[in-house]
Amino acid sequence: MPLQTAYCPDYYSIDDILATQERIPCKFLQDVPKLGKLNPAVEEADLKSGTNLELPVWLALELTTTRQPIIAPDLPKFYKEAYREILKADPCAVDLHKFGLYFYELGSYAKQFDPRGDVAEILLHTFTLRFRQIMDLVDNVLSDPTITQRLDALECSMFKTAHDAKLKLTSWLNVSEVPLEAAAMVVNHKKRKRVDEDVF
Repeated sequence: MPLQTAYCPDYYSIDDILATQERIPCKFLQDVPKLGKLNPAVEEADLKSGTNLELPVWLALELTTTRQPIIAPDLPKFYKEAYREILKADPCAVDLHKFGLYFYELGSYAKQFDPRGDVAEILLHTFTLRFRQIMDLVDNVLSDPTITQRLDALECSMFKTAHDAKLKLTSWLNVSEVPLEAAAMVVNHKKRKRVDEDVF
C-alpha cells in the first residue's frame, strides 16, 4: 500500500496523522506534576488523579502502554454500544461521514481500548456490507452525484479507484480493436485435458 494511504501506524501517512489527532475521553489514574494547564477547569499546577480530560489518540496510546498506565481511556462516542447497535441494524443506511472522516482508521485504534472486541467486530461487519453497496454505486454515480458525501475517507478512496477503473475499462472496450483471446497456457491446458480423458 502507498505510504500516504496506509491504514496502519505510519510516520508518513497523512490519514494516520489526522485520525490520531481525534480526541477521546480519558481518566487520569495518577497525579501528573506540572501539567495542570491541560485542565482549564482548575488553576492547580498538577493534574490530579481522577481528572477527566479529552486527549488525542496518539497521546492516549503512549500513556496506556507504560508498565503502570497513567490514564484509562474510554471509547469515542461513535464506537459505543448505542452506535454499534445502529450499525448492526443496517450499516448501509448510515451516513458514515457524520460519524467521522476517518471512521475505520480511528476505529483501528479505538479497538485497543475495547477488551471485549465489539469494536473490531462492528468495524468488520460495517465494512463488509458497505463495500458491496459501494461497488454497486460505482455503476450509478451519475444518478446520484452526492454519493461520496456519505462515505468516510477509506470508502471515498475505494469508490474513486473503482469508478476510475470502470471508466478505463469502458473506454478500452469502446476503442480497442484487439479481440480478447484465451492465453496460450489455458488453450494448451484444455488440449492436455482432452488427451488425458481420451486415454482413460
